[in-house]
Amino acid sequence: MAILQQESSPRMLRDLGTSPRVLDVTDLATQFKTSDGVVHAVNGVSFHLDAGETLGIVGESGCGKTVTVLSMLRLIPEPPGRVIRGQAVFLGKDLLKMTPDEIRQVRGAQIAMVFQDPMTSFNPVLTIGRQLTEPLEIHLGMTGKQANARAAELLEIVGIPKAADRLGDYPHQFSGGMRQRVMIAMALSCTPQILIADEPTTALDVTIQAQIVELVKRLRDEIGMAIIWITHDLGIIAGLAQRVAVMYGGYIIEHAPVRELYANPLHPYTIGLIGSLPRLDRRRERLESIDGLPPTLYEEPKYCPFADRCTFVHDRCRQENPPLIQVAPHHEAACWVDVRTGGLRA
Repeated sequence: MAILQQESSPRMLRDLGTSPRVLDVTDLATQFKTSDGVVHAVNGVSFHLDAGETLGIVGESGCGKTVTVLSMLRLIPEPPGRVIRGQAVFLGKDLLKMTPDEIRQVRGAQIAMVFQDPMTSFNPVLTIGRQLTEPLEIHLGMTGKQANARAAELLEIVGIPKAADRLGDYPHQFSGGMRQRVMIAMALSCTPQILIADEPTTALDVTIQAQIVELVKRLRDEIGMAIIWITHDLGIIAGLAQRVAVMYGGYIIEHAPVRELYANPLHPYTIGLIGSLPRLDRRRERLESIDGLPPTLYEEPKYCPFADRCTFVHDRCRQENPPLIQVAPHHEAACWVDVRTGGLRA
């Protein structure tokens, strides 16, 4: 069952080569006060998102991926967290300057989020039907009867068998993969312009992972929504995203179209990530590993945050933190070293 598209949808505009910009994040920085000191979780992140495209944000645990999108949506608990600077312009309006009522109207209705663990994202004492119908009644003004009918339709769209009969069930009565499908149905209930998926397949087996990814791709093409897919798994991003932003130590350290990044990684950290992926065409080669530990971020890095783990490190890397530098068409890397030659960039 297809989801109805609006006229001049983002998908249509994308097909015509005129995709509008729906999100522009600039110099976003977030800190957390802890008993051990201030954690500099996100340190000046900038990226954009066009209608109908998928942006992958990748990196190891603790690099700032989730904090970046939670900051953008004003979901960081204050205290201990605080967004200290930056902009997140959504359709011409800065999310970080909206009133509490304004941002509540955006969350769920225009920007929806699917979380990593669906079990902790549901209210265990409310039925799935009630949790699906509430946003429809609040954001779209539907009656209870209309919301129930739409909720059943949404469950059918994401592949839940006997959808109408399952509205009275509770979250614990669904398997992990089915709960994730229900989370996607809930996120899509108001036909958002942006879907943020925060490692939605991490706790699922590989067969269910593939089903969820294919489901999201199909719904993206039917609705024309833009997607931010957060993950540590570069394998998933390869078949899903158009662009990739690689994060490390609270920074975006490489940004490129997905094919360019996989074929020509130009930051040592990205090279290590791709080298750690199993490949069918290189069965006899040992997988690479990245020695050392990620930075603790109790101090904002004054030099390259990857320098202590980098095999290409030069003296300048320990003296100055590199900005994102254009190293190829549509390809940026935050590295003083040209990894192709091992020498410093001019």
